[in-house]
Amino acid sequence: MYERHAAAIRAYAARRVEASAVDDVVAETFAIAWRRLPSQAEPLPWLYGVARRVVHGHRRGQARRAALTARLISRHGAGPAPPDPADLIEGDPRLSRAFSTLSEVEREAIRLVAWEGLASDEAAVAAGCSPATFAVRLSRARAHLARSLAALSDAPPPRPASSLATVEICHDH
Repeated sequence: MYERHAAAIRAYAARRVEASAVDDVVAETFAIAWRRLPSQAEPLPWLYGVARRVVHGHRRGQARRAALTARLISRHGAGPAPPDPADLIEGDPRLSRAFSTLSEVEREAIRLVAWEGLASDEAAVAAGCSPATFAVRLSRARAHLARSLAALSDAPPPRPASSLATVEICHDH
């Protein structure tokens, strides 16, 4: 089915979305077809219907991103961008080494809050988990980072109550 109809679906998508999204639309269309193709249906018209819905979803996503960008610019202005916290970590070998000891889940929790400036509940949505789960992830990440920093400086690890300062380190360095 793919070999027979991919060119037609690609042409359909190319007339409706930007060139950089054509492959994604085609791939998603055939992924849906693989799961849901009715056995009695003629594939091409059905594929066009699936591709139409995929294109519509793509356009909705683009509109949401554009609206979010416009809201952020209007709320925060388009002034000079603050320094990237990633550059701050790369500029501090000790902090970079401590950060690299974290798991990817822990690093992402800190990135979402400290680098992207998301509130905990917003970060939970971005991480795809509940706010309670995210709070635990962030707490563990802060504690792990504090222990790693302490081990690198041969200082005793901070008390858990002061672990919030660890995320602030990401902003200060």
